Amino acid sequence: MPYLGAKELKASDIRRFDVTGSTSATHTLTWTAPNEQSLIVTINGVKQHEDAYSVSGTTLTLSSALVSTDKLEVIGINDIGTTITPAQGSVNADKLNTTGTASSSTFLRGDMAWTAVSDVSGLSSVQVFTSSGTWTRPTGITKIKMELQGAGGGGSGNSTYYGYAASGAYAVKFLDVSSISSATITVGAGGTASNTGTGADGDTIWSDGTNTITAGGGGGKNGSGQTGSSAGTATGGDVNISGCRGSARNSMNIPHSHFGFTGGFTGLSGNDTYSPVTGYGAGGTVGYGPNSEWPKDGGDGLVIVWEYK
Repeated sequence: MPYLGAKELKASDIRRFDVTGSTSATHTLTWTAPNEQSLIVTINGVKQHEDAYSVSGTTLTLSSALVSTDKLEVIGINDIGTTITPAQGSVNADKLNTTGTASSSTFLRGDMAWTAVSDVSGLSSVQVFTSSGTWTRPTGITKIKMELQGAGGGGSGNSTYYGYAASGAYAVKFLDVSSISSATITVGAGGTASNTGTGADGDTIWSDGTNTITAGGGGGKNGSGQTGSSAGTATGGDVNISGCRGSARNSMNIPHSHFGFTGGFTGLSGNDTYSPVTGYGAGGTVGYGPNSEWPKDGGDGLVIVWEYK
């Protein structure tokens, strides 16, 4: 019982609901009734037995519809209860109704089950091809970014002219491989150096039956040529970048590639030498003078496949 200076704490509230002029058996209360026993239902002042009605939430259903002259009165208890707000950060996993085991490698799903993380999107693996072969899609991989480098042309030389062979082209392609299981990889071989002729070049190619991406090889250098050899060209990529044209007669145009460097001059007149190509796709050297070791092979091609989940 309350007294002066004290606050009355209520755990429930009495509610009343009246209906007149209705001919329906279904009525919506203004509170949520927990069960039939929490209600006193009268029609025209006559208390109704619990078998004469049912309640579900706020819906009261009579066993028979009212007539328009009937007066329905419902008295009930609306349970207020006591609200307890947990302190911030005080509820932990042990207090939740969950299944499975909580750990640093599981997450809580919407059905309250602790589940292992089985897949993480993003870069997953990389395959590098320095020779021809077959790319096979790993399990779970859906997209790839491929980089293709064409081979460099082979150098040549004689006692009159010097210069460099052309470098290979470079291509980049981003591809959805959800429906692609494998692809044929052709890695171009660098052109072979020769003192008497044009060194061969090699194209680097991705082919999966639907998509073909080509990074063309650079042209080989003819020792007696007056003009530079043709640069490799790329097709089929999202990015297609041509290689560097070979140098013309007695010029020093340096045909580096995206992944390689052409050899440099390392000697003096009369004993000139050039270092070989490093990396991939650069053009081989040529020169003039008595040293037959001047010409250098072109750099081989390359394919890098970045694989994403």
